Amino acid sequence: MAISISVVLLLLILAVVFIRNGALKMSHALVCMLLGFYLASTSMAPTIHSGLTATADLVSSLRP
Repeated sequence: MAISISVVLLLLILAVVFIRNGALKMSHALVCMLLGFYLASTSMAPTIHSGLTATADLVSSLRP
């Protein structure tokens, strides 16, 4: 749960930065948000979730 909240916050921050810089229009952000909601309700959702979890585990295990 903590991983998904941090990913959501990161994506939200990136979307706000892109909207403020003009690189992402509000309509594009809406389309991306709707795509995310539709992907969450498909059978691909567990695969996406496990892929993000594996990536987060890999990144957290790296030592500089």
